[in-house]
Amino acid sequence: MKLINEYTYTIKKSKFIGLYYEVSTIEEANLILNNLKKEHKKARHIPYAYKIGGLAKKSDDKEPSNTAGSPIYNMIERKNLDNVLIVVVRYFGGIKLGAGGLTRAYLEAAIKVIDEA
Repeated sequence: MKLINEYTYTIKKSKFIGLYYEVSTIEEANLILNNLKKEHKKARHIPYAYKIGGLAKKSDDKEPSNTAGSPIYNMIERKNLDNVLIVVVRYFGGIKLGAGGLTRAYLEAAIKVIDEA
């Protein structure tokens, strides 16, 4: 497991930290996620998506349905990536973004963290 890239995106005082990891097992992905939850205790949400061989998973982590995990996973698919975990840590800034704003913010963080790697 290896951190490939990190990208921070801020919109309306909310901070979205995109993290791109190379992983080879689900256990590695789960270990990274558990460590991120400990490291970012004050983060409101830590949605993610991974694809490891034929296995894939995505999570909105209590964001509205399909506003976080799906946009992240769609970028993994669009870029044809494998053995990858993309996580976006969100620190809420006090201003609601709405479903469309959330989707765009998570998508932006995922695109940038992948493209700038």
